[in-house]
Amino acid sequence: MGLIYQKPGGDTFELKSGLLPGKMAEGKLIIFSAPSGSGKTTLVKHLLKHIPELSFSVSCTTRDKRKNEIDGKDYYFLTVDEFKQKIKNQEFIEYEEVYGGRYYGTLHTEIDRLWNAGKHVIFDIDVKGGLNLKKQFKERALAVFVSPPSLTELEKRLRERCTESEETLKMRLDKADKELSYAKDFDVVLVNENLEKAEIKAEKLVKSFLNLQ
Repeated sequence: MGLIYQKPGGDTFELKSGLLPGKMAEGKLIIFSAPSGSGKTTLVKHLLKHIPELSFSVSCTTRDKRKNEIDGKDYYFLTVDEFKQKIKNQEFIEYEEVYGGRYYGTLHTEIDRLWNAGKHVIFDIDVKGGLNLKKQFKERALAVFVSPPSLTELEKRLRERCTESEETLKMRLDKADKELSYAKDFDVVLVNENLEKAEIKAEKLVKSFLNLQ
């Protein structure tokens, strides 16, 4: 089977050759990546609510904690020095400096913790981090790229969040333009034009991969 682009109005999903439904006895990875503002976090929260077999992988970051975020639940918030020490100790399975001095990464211990608890692991992760995980875990992982309908719509969503300065907004949009070019490297591209429809399709896709239907 070939790469599938999930377009508005489409209902059919296919997986790349070699991506077989998972066995419950073996932990799997579900990777949701997207440009900031595409809705991947909302989709991941929906999946966690409706698929109890999933558990969220908490990433490390050096960015400032936003209002209502909880350390250890949304992210592990670290200083740059703490993050660099973990790099030195080879504690990350993947990490990236997304912006100058702003790091994100996934700890080896986080995946082990969730698999040992009998869960499949779901990631809300940046594009390069998602591809790094897919490269390492291959058919054991399903990599989903969540795409906005357009960059214009993405800019609108980011402005409505009211969390970005004009400078950081421009940085995010420039980065998003580049990240969209990586969509072809993911197993599935899910266009989030209508949130309710995107949630239904994401749930159907993940349940199929995990053989939960």
